[in-house]
Formats: sequence, structure tokens, C-alpha cells
Amino acid sequence: MSGMVTLKIGALVPLTPPGWVEAGRHLLAGLELAVREVNDAGGVGGDPLELVVRDTAADPRRAEAALDEFARLGVAAVAGEYHSVVARAAATRADALGLPFLCSSAVLDALTERPTDHVARLPPPQSRGWRIYADFLLDAGHRRVAVAAAPSLYWESGTRVLREHLATRGGTVVELDMTALAPAAVCDALAESAATVLLLLVGQPEPAVSIVTSVRRDRRLTGKLIGAPAGQPEFAAWENLLGAEGAAIPFLRYLPERLTPLGARVGAALRERLAGAPSFVAFEGYDTIAVLADVLRAHGADRAGFAEAWPRVAADGTRGRIRFAREPGISVWQGTGMPVQVVDRDPAAPYRFRILRTG
Repeated sequence: MSGMVTLKIGALVPLTPPGWVEAGRHLLAGLELAVREVNDAGGVGGDPLELVVRDTAADPRRAEAALDEFARLGVAAVAGEYHSVVARAAATRADALGLPFLCSSAVLDALTERPTDHVARLPPPQSRGWRIYADFLLDAGHRRVAVAAAPSLYWESGTRVLREHLATRGGTVVELDMTALAPAAVCDALAESAATVLLLLVGQPEPAVSIVTSVRRDRRLTGKLIGAPAGQPEFAAWENLLGAEGAAIPFLRYLPERLTPLGARVGAALRERLAGAPSFVAFEGYDTIAVLADVLRAHGADRAGFAEAWPRVAADGTRGRIRFAREPGISVWQGTGMPVQVVDRDPAAPYRFRILRTG
């Protein structure tokens, strides 16, 4: 077709350490599957999509450099990124360049410093998900919560959400500084803290796996709940590394109890592509392309048109209808109605998930 134009989509994905490689692999699988299906169905108005993938390796500077490259390459839009701090750098750069950016997975509330029409986000903001998680802890009787926290804007923001929300019902947070504590020392501090739960606000696999192993094997800490609101137990590597010790650790994920018919079909295709169960991150990747293709069909690749299109999006996603709105305190166009679950791995069968709370 002589008039055919390839529509490039820049994709930011953590594919090498210290990035969370397994999350990046799932995100990319969802992005790639959706692009393939759009193209198999005739593309966007006859024009094929092409992913231009760049590995962020959890480095904000690499993300910023990728945005500059995407601008030079003339991409229609940017998709992806899992790590919140990296996504924040990418969103800020996208705003400065006037590039449309749909963030697939990062939840940090302050994705940009100022309000912008160039950036939108699919998953719920961190404040919403982590408040639901705090309610889960409170309803289970936990009033004194210890957090093993690494230095990061994301972990600091999460700790603040927990502290403020727990305080509304008489709860308190004890911070354990992971720049100063080895996993064995975490056990000592937890035993002295009188906290009934330890939350892992640290990287995966390390030091998260070592902390779990140490706590599980310390007799002083029998009965202490371990939690991981950021979702470390979602991926197969967690079960492979920890087995039964990695079960009964509640975490947040963004899936409904039942996927849409589209989601069920996509889930089967993702399972085949990943040779294992797809995580919520893979569905986020697919839904990102579904939204971008919808906008491109309706408004073309004009960047100004993209910025005006977010409030008019009504795309079919794997987890329900996808729309965007402005929310108080959120500087980007925010996906609405996305499901939130608190789940854990079943101690009787760690490969199986139990839904503990929905919100």
C-alpha cells in the first residue's frame, strides 16, 4: 500500500538489572501481543504499529535519554515503564517534549510536578492502592506496623500513605532503615518493635527474599505477618526462590475477580507467550496498546490531538472499560475504575493465589 505509514510507539521497559527484569518481561509481552493483534487486524487505518523498545534498567537517566531519542525518531506516543521513579523521570521529560506518554504500570501519585495533558496513567495511584492495603491490615487487627524500607521516593511515598491512613484508626508505623540493617538485624529490630506485621519496602529478589527467609526461620517472630504491598510475590521467581516460605504474604495487584472475555482470550495468549501464568503487569501492557490504538484511530498521530483525547477514551480492556479523568492531587490523566486486590499465595499450594480483599 503506497500510502502506508508505520506508526512508531516508544516502549520503556526494565529488561536488565537492577531493573525488575521479570516485571519488564511481562510488560513487554503484553505490549508486543497487543501490537501484533492490532497489525493482524489491519493496523490503525491501514497503518501498522511498530514498537521501538528501550531498556531502562530502572535508571531514570536512561529513560530520559530514551525520551529524547523517541522525539528524534518521531514516535506517535510512548508506552510502558514499571518502576515508579523511572516513570516519573520519563513523564517529566515527555511533558517537556510534548510527547504523549501512557504509563502502563507505575503508581507514584506525583508522576509529574505540574499538571500535564501529555501524560496519562492506567493503574490506580499509589495512595488509593496503599490505603486499601492499610485497611486490610487494620481490619485484620494490626495496629503497629513495621516497614523495612530502602531509600527511594516510591518507598517514602508509600510509607507516608500508610502512616497517615493507619493513624486515622490509631495505628502506627515503625521504620526500619535498610541502609543500616542486614536481614538478621531486621529480625532483631522487629522482635524489639512490638509490631505485628513487617512490610517489605525493598527490592526484589534481594534483599526481599533474604528478609523473608530470616523472619520465617526466627522463632521469636512466629506468627508475625509479612506483607509486600508493592507486589513482589506476584511473579513466578518468588515462588521458585522461596517455595512455601513465600506464601501468606499479602500484596497488591490490579486484576478483577473475573477478566473480561477479551481478558480471558488475551490471558491464554500471554500464558503461551510467557510459558507461565501472566501477571497483572502483562495485562497492563496489553491494555496500554489497546488505548493508544484507540486514540490513534480516532485522532491520528497529532500530538496536540493526543493531549485532548484522554478524556474521550472509552477503550475495551482486558479488565474492563478503560477511561481517564482528572483526580484531585494527581497531575496526569488518571485511569478510572481499575480493580485493586489484596492477595497472597496459598500456603497449601503456593502457585495458587487467594483474594483477601477487593477495592
